[in-house]
Amino acid sequence: MKTRKSPRIDIGISDTDRAKIAKGLSHLLADSYTLYLMTHNFHWNVTGPMFNTLHLMFMGQYTEQWNALDLIAERIRALGHPAPGTYKEFVKLASIKEAEGVPKATEMIRMLVAAQEATARTARELFPLIDKANDQPTADLLTQRLEVHEKTAWMLRSLLEE
Repeated sequence: MKTRKSPRIDIGISDTDRAKIAKGLSHLLADSYTLYLMTHNFHWNVTGPMFNTLHLMFMGQYTEQWNALDLIAERIRALGHPAPGTYKEFVKLASIKEAEGVPKATEMIRMLVAAQEATARTARELFPLIDKANDQPTADLLTQRLEVHEKTAWMLRSLLEE
């Protein structure tokens, strides 16, 4: 039985660069998924005087994050590589550590600021490679993600000010 070989990808980005970009996007996907899970966890478990505000804010944040996961994974696929999709892979690839237990509301906010900023750093690290490869679709995706993560981190930090 003869196996069918996939057609070669010829989008103007070398195989080597596509592999490097997909690897970087896999790290972003892992950070994004970990951030999503953390935010959803905190939405379920937040308590205290800011409950209603944080519960609703976290829901908006995890919903936005959930939708972004597909965009990142699909870009990896468009570059010709499999997207990671298991907890085991995400734990290895993510720069964000999972929350343990149920922190107090203020600590949840601090942890989410750190996770938003970490995800932004992961996205930003890819720009030299994608600029060199002339990969505008990935640049556009990363610019959009950076805008969301930096704005969300700012809004969360604002809750911590006296």
